[in-house]
Amino acid sequence: MRRGALLVLGVLGLALVVAACAAPPAPTAQPQAGAPQQEGPLAVFATYATAVEEPWVGVIHTALLKAEEEGRITYEYTDDIGYAGDMERVLREVAEQQKPDIIFGDAFGNEEAVRRVARDYPEIAFVFGSGGGPAEPNFSVFDNWIHEPGYLSGMLAGGLTQSNIIGVVGGYPVPEVNRIVNAFIAGAEEVNPEVDVKTTFINSWFDPAAAKEAALAQIDAGADILFAERFGVIEAAAENGLCVFGNMSDQRELAPDYVVSGPVWHMEPTVDYIITQVKAGTYTSQDLKDFSMMAKGGASLAPINMEAKCGVSQELVDRVKAREQEILQGLFRVPIIEDQPPASSKAAKE
Repeated sequence: MRRGALLVLGVLGLALVVAACAAPPAPTAQPQAGAPQQEGPLAVFATYATAVEEPWVGVIHTALLKAEEEGRITYEYTDDIGYAGDMERVLREVAEQQKPDIIFGDAFGNEEAVRRVARDYPEIAFVFGSGGGPAEPNFSVFDNWIHEPGYLSGMLAGGLTQSNIIGVVGGYPVPEVNRIVNAFIAGAEEVNPEVDVKTTFINSWFDPAAAKEAALAQIDAGADILFAERFGVIEAAAENGLCVFGNMSDQRELAPDYVVSGPVWHMEPTVDYIITQVKAGTYTSQDLKDFSMMAKGGASLAPINMEAKCGVSQELVDRVKAREQEILQGLFRVPIIEDQPPASSKAAKE
């Protein structure tokens, strides 16, 4: 009896040793954005807080439409979602029901909601305009880094003003706007040290009526050149026979006699890069800043309108073009200043 019991115990012990040495079951793999895709176009959805008519969103929308026309993606979008809490609901519905490969959009004002949704759907590539950094594994960020052509626009404006007063109308004094306006001011001061650049913020991303009213107030204060960081300023300039600079896209068609040029944002390099990465299964979260700068074709100065009513001289154009080449060659660095620009650049120095 005793010997039999020992034999049973020995067998049980051997079984326990074998079980302990056996390899544990492999954990269930979690899907991640960037997994190899099927052949054919990728499914892309975009969620925009403002209407696609708003220039910032319009640039993203235009680049995605182009990719769709090329047959690289299928594209759907929802715009004018606002900032009252609907963004998270819309994103979750899209992620659950449509399951796109990529979701583009603007996170500003909806930052926390967008990031929460991205975390819950790691199999989707989220690519959003954001002032924050990327988040593993699937949340990438971009922004309109167009301060370089903003500087060149300022050079043109500084050389064109007769009153030495230039008006700027911006949306909100946030870093992405501040760096464009500050670069514009610096460019104007390079050409014209006596210039006074007056800046007004309307505290809205899209309110053409308010922007126009702010521009009219600047004209009353003596401004004879305007920079339309927001939509609505060009109308005020044209009605008063003044030259103006657009923003985000080439806006010459809005007032062919008065729009001189302006900083242009190109989202195509960013969109192309993301499509390629997701298609190849190599997508990772990252800051896509470089793809929105001049060196990679993400920003440019709109063609200079030599027929504008304010009389653009070839000498001024040559000076601006020389500086443009120095930027592209890495010989001149436009300062990135994200502090709120002063209401009056001249008063701030006194």
